[in-house]
Amino acid sequence: MKRILLAAIGSLGDIHPMIAIGLALQSRGHEIIFATSSYYHKRLEQFGFTVRTLRPDSINPTDIDMLASLMDLRQGTCRLMRDYIFANINDTYEDLLAFSESVDAILVTELVYAGRLVADVRKIPWAFLALSPGTFFSTHDMPVLPGAEGFSFLTKFGPSVNEGLIQLGKFSCASWPAPYHRLRNSLGLQPQDNPIFAAKFSPHLVLAAFSSVLGRPQVDWPKSAVVTGFAYHDSVPDLFEKDKESNNERLAKFLAKGEAPIVFTLGSAAMFVPGDFYHESLEAARRLNRRAIFLMGQNTLFEDLPQTMLAVDYLPFQDIFPQAAAIVHQGGVGTSAQALRAGKPTLCVPFSHDQPDNAARLERLGTSLSLSRQKYRAAAVAARLSTLLEGKANPHVVRAAAVAARMKNETNDGDGADKAADCILKMIDDG
Repeated sequence: MKRILLAAIGSLGDIHPMIAIGLALQSRGHEIIFATSSYYHKRLEQFGFTVRTLRPDSINPTDIDMLASLMDLRQGTCRLMRDYIFANINDTYEDLLAFSESVDAILVTELVYAGRLVADVRKIPWAFLALSPGTFFSTHDMPVLPGAEGFSFLTKFGPSVNEGLIQLGKFSCASWPAPYHRLRNSLGLQPQDNPIFAAKFSPHLVLAAFSSVLGRPQVDWPKSAVVTGFAYHDSVPDLFEKDKESNNERLAKFLAKGEAPIVFTLGSAAMFVPGDFYHESLEAARRLNRRAIFLMGQNTLFEDLPQTMLAVDYLPFQDIFPQAAAIVHQGGVGTSAQALRAGKPTLCVPFSHDQPDNAARLERLGTSLSLSRQKYRAAAVAARLSTLLEGKANPHVVRAAAVAARMKNETNDGDGADKAADCILKMIDDG
């Protein structure tokens, strides 16, 4: 039996794939130590994982001002990286150093940059989990950067121009990881480049945990990268567990009464700072005279809706997305993965971080359209949904179904979590 430390910082979009991989490893008889925010402990303990609190642990889902600041399209990534992740890097390192005693390997997500420091000090094999293609910053598959979408047209000029854009990005955030570099130096480790870019990748194993329909391996990816496919896990967040049975019953009754609905959701993080999203969505559904389901999280649920509409706090995406006509969402990679697997066309409304890039990839794939938060108004939403759904053999509908079929073929020899588990165990065996 191996002891494997999983460490994650982020939303359920970051936690769910790690749960899937942890369960796959556990099913093979290995012990999982899961280090993350205390907010997720109750959820993780039910799977039999050993759970530890990983600092920083100060993001409170009920602190709307903090979440709005971190989800801001222009400054959110800077605030998250500079003021939260790197400002607390010493605490993260101390925690992981303690948790990693006598473990055989470490798996970390984006943002857990202290993981490499611990692995280097303890000389433990470690793996990096990449949840979306944009994290690779490939000059051959340049991501759309949050707050810099206006520069995306330059990517068509090829790798040399993209390299310039990446260097500009490195320059703009060069000061953020200063605490990381100071800590690394104090540990007597060799200097590194900015860990937001290539220095975050493990020379042992990089798990590209997404489908090849979203991003294919590039020549400038790390040699240790392996595309596993999406690692799916879905469950009702603890915040809404009490409503699980009643929501399922309401859903079944609603679906039995008419045509497939449009589903409006903001995933697991943006739902805390929705702005006018739900009210504009309601008006768009009314204009289209379409059945609709609103997954509203902790927001005040709509009341007095017509029988053609349903508002609930939460439903597992794996349950509701296959029943939808179309899905309107924030572009998080976890939500995008579930929508792609369901084979449904989507309208993406990116909020921050990797979401603008995910939205752009879905649009290039032919399954989706995009609309900025600033332009998310009922008339524009209704117009785009009409484009996604109207007409016989609608190209977006046809393409979404074809992509889902292609993804199903990818998993004939095991899903993303199983492939990731196999790769981690091989990494350990190889030493």
